[in-house]
Amino acid sequence: MGPDALAAICYALPVLVSLLTVRFFYVLWRSSQPASRPRAARLRCLIVLGSGGHTAEMMNIVTNLQKDRFTPRYYVAALTDNMSLQKAQVYEQSLIQSDGKKTVENAHFMQIYRSREVLGLGWSSIFYIESIARVKKLSLSGLLLYKLRIADQFFVQWPQLQQKYPRAYYAGRLM
Repeated sequence: MGPDALAAICYALPVLVSLLTVRFFYVLWRSSQPASRPRAARLRCLIVLGSGGHTAEMMNIVTNLQKDRFTPRYYVAALTDNMSLQKAQVYEQSLIQSDGKKTVENAHFMQIYRSREVLGLGWSSIFYIESIARVKKLSLSGLLLYKLRIADQFFVQWPQLQQKYPRAYYAGRLM
């Protein structure tokens, strides 16, 4: 190895180390930031309804959605839950009546078994909203979605939860 090659290595090595260091700290900083995605014109929305007050919470959230942006809406409830889908159908019917014109079918209603295996949905984004009843710690479902990074956006309704779980978005009271 000649003196010219040695001089080139002495020049290139600190530059390479500096670039790698900057890149390392940028990746560290960026990974702590919430993911930002460009806003799509329309997003499919899966709304899972459940008994025990969860349907009321979800319907309060759904009434505040931008209906033209979150379409189509897929409502899912258990086969044993007779009331949840009826509430969703009444709500969607009121949207059609208030619109004044017959719109394209934007809502779909499904009943499923209480099995944990629901396959073939193929959703592109998962948004999770933790129950307003969870003030100090996440529910088991929320904790799993948060820790395993399954949800693309994770919303909490109490500021102390957002402080405890920094990747969560504090949305305030959504009901």
